[in-house]
Amino acid sequence: MTTTTLAYAALSADVPLAPFRFERRDPRAHDVVIEVLHCGVCHSDLHNARNDWGNANYPMVPGHEIIGRVVAVGADVTRFQAGDSVGVGCMVDSCQHCKACAQGHEQYCAQQSTYTYNARDRQDGSPTYGGYSTNIVVSDKFVLRVPAGLDLAGAAPLLCAGITTWSPLRHWKVGQGSKVAVIGLGGLGHMGLKLASALGADVTLFTRSAGKEDDARRLGADQVVLSSDAAQMAAVAGQFDLIIDTVPYMHDLNPYLPTLALGGTLVLVGYLGELDPMLNTVPLIMGRKSVAGSLIGGIAETQELLDFCGEHGITSDIEAINIDEINGAFERMLKGDVKYRFAIDMASLKG
Repeated sequence: MTTTTLAYAALSADVPLAPFRFERRDPRAHDVVIEVLHCGVCHSDLHNARNDWGNANYPMVPGHEIIGRVVAVGADVTRFQAGDSVGVGCMVDSCQHCKACAQGHEQYCAQQSTYTYNARDRQDGSPTYGGYSTNIVVSDKFVLRVPAGLDLAGAAPLLCAGITTWSPLRHWKVGQGSKVAVIGLGGLGHMGLKLASALGADVTLFTRSAGKEDDARRLGADQVVLSSDAAQMAAVAGQFDLIIDTVPYMHDLNPYLPTLALGGTLVLVGYLGELDPMLNTVPLIMGRKSVAGSLIGGIAETQELLDFCGEHGITSDIEAINIDEINGAFERMLKGDVKYRFAIDMASLKG
């Protein structure tokens, strides 16, 4: 039986999000039906809704930082039952058989993973609609278990902002004795500070704006470096094993490359597109340094993150909003006017 779903949707690139009704698909044997309780607001929600990346399909229901409660399961589902607290992130399916999927890296699926919204269901071709909605139906393989005790609203951004910074921390084996820097203190950046610190790293924040030291230290930074200050940048030359760059717009990487240690890596997680100016290869070649990219994380890796956050009591710093505040939240997000992630209380979505 299909489920009538209330949502907020973008109907075109140049109109505000507005109330929208649609029918969720009939649950399949391996599906989990989830009542959405909270949904984080990601920069990519805004970019997709406004077609900034040129691939928008309308109507579009954004939202891929979803925390909810299981209300029903398909006949073949054994890992979940009604009442469980669960999460859904940026993906709801993948091919399941390519090399990347076999290694647990569904986000790099050779046939492209099926995104939680603005995509097409692999089985029936219907549009995928995200978490700015009252419910969602998802294959059990792409449903995450939320540890008991985590604040559910604060856990929502872990499904994107959290895993986006966790994945490079794990891939580059950050732990005790590692020296990590994070560029930018926003939704991703504040999670990078928290997670790197909890892993035992010595953590630095790079920022262009003065006055963030107290907050950065509260979030886990051991020091703060003003990237516009040449003397401060020179003082940290050759220090960092890993730099996580969370900046979501075009910017110059060259000032940061000399701060990498021998064999160090700067990994881009916040910006999709061309970079200008060109990279200066001298510090790369002379120090076997690297510039890399990383995209969210696989399902097993995301579950690992949630379990780690459960053990350490880590959630995102959020500002809770009602769904009818989403358009204003988009504008505030563009101005950086949120500490550090909006999370929608979906109980505010009424028929």
